[in-house]
Amino acid sequence: MTITGKRRKSRELAMQMLFQGDVGKQNPDEVRKSFWKTRDDVDDDTRGFAEDLFRVATAREEEIDALIVEHSKNWKLARMAAVDRNVLRMAIAEIIGFSGTPFPIVINEALEIARRYSAPESINFLNGVLDAVARARLSAR
Repeated sequence: MTITGKRRKSRELAMQMLFQGDVGKQNPDEVRKSFWKTRDDVDDDTRGFAEDLFRVATAREEEIDALIVEHSKNWKLARMAAVDRNVLRMAIAEIIGFSGTPFPIVINEALEIARRYSAPESINFLNGVLDAVARARLSAR
């Protein structure tokens, strides 16, 4: 698997962990323990980046959720589809917690994951929120 493929897989795994914790009302430690029990085929680099994203997303959940609410215009977090909410959390965690990946790549990767797991009509919404968050981060620099 290429580095690009590994990164996408990491993002997908991070989103799945976030989804599991969100829907299952599990704390991050419980999620980590149970999530990896059935995924022994994931290489260390892929798992490491997934864990890093998950760790940032859970540690900064309040900040991330506030950004989602601020930039989603008229959407309450609880009313969003769980997949959409956690794709946003995963991508925003990367935007605010990692400086190595350009924002357009982070957004594109999130949208590709959303195309696999979410409803087609969610893509424009997710793109709009992520673009607004990225623009706000750029103007704050």
